[in-house]
Amino acid sequence: MDSKDLTLKILALELRLYKPSHSIPIQQSDSDSESAPSKPNRAAVLVCLFQGDHGDLRVILTKRSSNLSSHSGEVSLPGGKREEGDADDVETAMREAKEEIGLDPSLVNVVTVLEPFVNKRGMIVVPVIGILSDKKAFVPAPNASEVEAVFDTPLEMFLKDENRRAEEREWMGDKYLLHYFDHESDNEKYVIWALTAGILIRTASIVYQRPPAFLERTPKFWSRTVV
Repeated sequence: MDSKDLTLKILALELRLYKPSHSIPIQQSDSDSESAPSKPNRAAVLVCLFQGDHGDLRVILTKRSSNLSSHSGEVSLPGGKREEGDADDVETAMREAKEEIGLDPSLVNVVTVLEPFVNKRGMIVVPVIGILSDKKAFVPAPNASEVEAVFDTPLEMFLKDENRRAEEREWMGDKYLLHYFDHESDNEKYVIWALTAGILIRTASIVYQRPPAFLERTPKFWSRTVV
């Protein structure tokens, strides 16, 4: 076993011990209800980690298609809305990752899920953490209707006060900071911000077991209770 395999195995063992401080159960639809079924207000994203050529942990990201009706052209984690047939959040994240970027679920070792985030519209977003041991086995095959580009960044950059800026925002009396991280890959410039940045800051804090080197001040609505 080489050092790269050992590092990823240790990381997997450590992350399997992580227990989210809270969760939001999946609401099952009532098949006997006469009313039309509502669309699940829940999504899951895959935080897929792998070890780069220089030994650093990296995370796979996408740039959404500019033709999409929402969040077009923005950077996001692979993932999407839950479908009725999905058994759990892990299945949602893995199904969406395969549809969006061609990532075979058999290549990913899912180790834990994090606390859910809730956006302003009340959408529950559950981060699923997975480890890709063999990066060379993954050949990105982006779905052109959804994804414009697939790239990766160092996970640790989301703890550093470099190539980062923040804006103060307010929502329902709560003042918070919205973080923006600049990243360049293959001569393309990307900005990782908002909920995606928040999820990666939390992931990096757990993996590296230290807080970010900047004031985070997350929105309170991210952790609010949804009925």
